[in-house]
Amino acid sequence: MQEQHLFEYAVIRVVPRVEREEFLNVGVVLYCAGQKFLSCRYIVDEAKLKAFGCEPDCEQLKQYLSAMQRICAGSPDSGPIGKLGIAERFRWLTAIRSTIVQTSRVHTGFCHNAGDELAKLFEQLVM
Repeated sequence: MQEQHLFEYAVIRVVPRVEREEFLNVGVVLYCAGQKFLSCRYIVDEAKLKAFGCEPDCEQLKQYLSAMQRICAGSPDSGPIGKLGIAERFRWLTAIRSTIVQTSRVHTGFCHNAGDELAKLFEQLVM
């Protein structure tokens, strides 16, 4: 029988107008220490963002989200944050901030495969 692993995740949100506190779920970041896994998935739906009554800079937004993905991977081009350990990178990505890209509170669960769990959460919470 395959072992279950504790995982933590947060929903990635775009907040077009921070002062209004309205948001759109665009992705999920998931960390599983037992599987040494940290990854995120995202999608930018320009039509949904326009429904908030603003003209978002989708290219800049995609750059922010791509940076999150590079930090998850610990890519050489992810700057000093990408050089941190996997747990520290997850904590940095999910820290509370008041910018256009934010994350929800961190939630926990158990899974057999962190990659499969990320795909499932992305489908449930974003799509």
